[in-house]
Amino acid sequence: MSNSLKLSSLLAIILFSSFVLFKPAEKPTLFLIGDSTVKNGKGDGAGGLWGWGSFIGEYFDAKKITVKNEALGGTSTRTFMHRGRWQAVLPQIKKGDYVIMQFGHNDSSPLDDSARARGTIKSNGDESQEIYNPITKQRELVYSYGWYLRKFVSDIKAKGAIPIICSHIPRNDWENGKVVRNTADYGEWAREAARQSGAFFIDLNQLIADEYDQQGEAKVRATYFNTKDRTHPIEAGSRLNAKMVVRGIKRVEGLPLKKYLTKQAKKEIN
Repeated sequence: MSNSLKLSSLLAIILFSSFVLFKPAEKPTLFLIGDSTVKNGKGDGAGGLWGWGSFIGEYFDAKKITVKNEALGGTSTRTFMHRGRWQAVLPQIKKGDYVIMQFGHNDSSPLDDSARARGTIKSNGDESQEIYNPITKQRELVYSYGWYLRKFVSDIKAKGAIPIICSHIPRNDWENGKVVRNTADYGEWAREAARQSGAFFIDLNQLIADEYDQQGEAKVRATYFNTKDRTHPIEAGSRLNAKMVVRGIKRVEGLPLKKYLTKQAKKEIN
């Protein structure tokens, strides 16, 4: 081999080694999964209604992390998992990614009605109930709300990703001047599921409810909801909810996701 050819080969090896050693690390992705309060319809504000997942990306540095809203309206933990949506999302998740999940509004539905058959057992336990599913026309073993959350966490951890459970947003329901919270049921079951499975937990229901109470019933009703829907906020309400998710991210001890927030979000949201 000539000296010039040897030199060319050596330069090629050096250039390839430099590319391998100094190749930019792939950005992590923040996946959002949940129901219509995370992504309403196609996420384009149809009917004036939005989910908070449509706005949370504004709080993250797009140069450092990608945000993908994979939520699907009308789903419960059970139907998101078993009707194809989770099977489409899970293969996308890689080591170092994050997954925020927020379910609950639809989990209280019937287990086996002919309209949607999407409900789950109301607990965080390991109980199950076999039903005939009139939608799939098959027998199905249905588990608890908390069981499905813990299964999501297990799947996410197996991918080397970081799971975060949120309690679901409060509805526009009030009693004696205070918004109704879900601390006695779905909020508590979500907290327990996070603790048992080793996921991070954001008590989004509590954070938003505290903010609503501070602003007052009249302002909340007039500013964040329309008169026809008590569950899905308009744009202003979903923007507030996205801000509360970020507040939760910042307050959770040891959650590395906060390092990807914009400088403005880090400074202004406490």
